[in-house]
Amino acid sequence: MIRAENLSISYVPGENPALRSVSLCVEKAERVALIGANGAGKSTLLLALVGILPPAAGSASVCGLAVEKKNLRLLRQKAAFVFQNPDDQLFMPTVYEDIAFGPRNYGVSENLIKERAMMILEELGIAHLAGRLAGKLSGGEKRLAALAGVLVMEPEILLLDEPSSFLDPRARRRLIRILRGLGQTLIIATHDLDLAREVCGRTILLQEGRIAADAQTPRILRDARLLQECGL
Repeated sequence: MIRAENLSISYVPGENPALRSVSLCVEKAERVALIGANGAGKSTLLLALVGILPPAAGSASVCGLAVEKKNLRLLRQKAAFVFQNPDDQLFMPTVYEDIAFGPRNYGVSENLIKERAMMILEELGIAHLAGRLAGKLSGGEKRLAALAGVLVMEPEILLLDEPSSFLDPRARRRLIRILRGLGQTLIIATHDLDLAREVCGRTILLQEGRIAADAQTPRILRDARLLQECGL
C-alpha cells in the first residue's frame, strides 16, 4: 500500500539530507508509529509520502501511485495528511465549512457532503461544534475538527503528525480511543511513546534521517539501550 525505496529528502541542495536512503513497506490496515528524536526525519517522511516534499533521490508510491506531480490529486484522496498544528489546517469560518471544503472541492454534492460531515462529527463526538468558529475552539477540539476534515474524504490511509501534542490528558485519551477505532491504514509520527504502544502494532525508529529499527512496537519500546542511543 505504501512503499519507499532509497528515499532521500534534502531541504537545501548540497546540505546533509533530512532523510537518507529510507526504504519501507506498509501494508493495508497496518498501524505504524514513526518515533525518533527531534530532527530524526519523522515529519519529513510523512510530507514526502504525500508529495509535499520532492525526493532528492529514490522513490515512493501510495496505493500503486507513484508520488509524482501528475498523481498528487488522486493520491491525496487516498492518503490524507493531518498537520501537527491544526491551525495550519483549519481556515474556513466554521467547523462545518472547513469539513465541507475538501469534498466540495472534488465536486461532491451538497446533500452527500452534509450527510458525510454530520456522520463524521457524530462519530468523533463533536457534532455540537459544527457551527462554531474554528478559531474559538480548544486545542483538543481543533485537533478533532482537523481529523474530521480529512475523514470526510474517506481516505484509505491517514498520516498523522504528532496528533497528541498540546492535548490535556482527557483529550489525549479520547484521541487514542478514536484512533484505535479507525479502520484506515495509519502512520503516526509521534514523541508520545504510550500512544505508539496503545495504537500501533509496528514501530519504525528514525535516527538522523535513517531507519535505526523497524519491529513490533513492544519489542522496540522494551529496548532501553536502543531508545537511549536514539535520543529517546
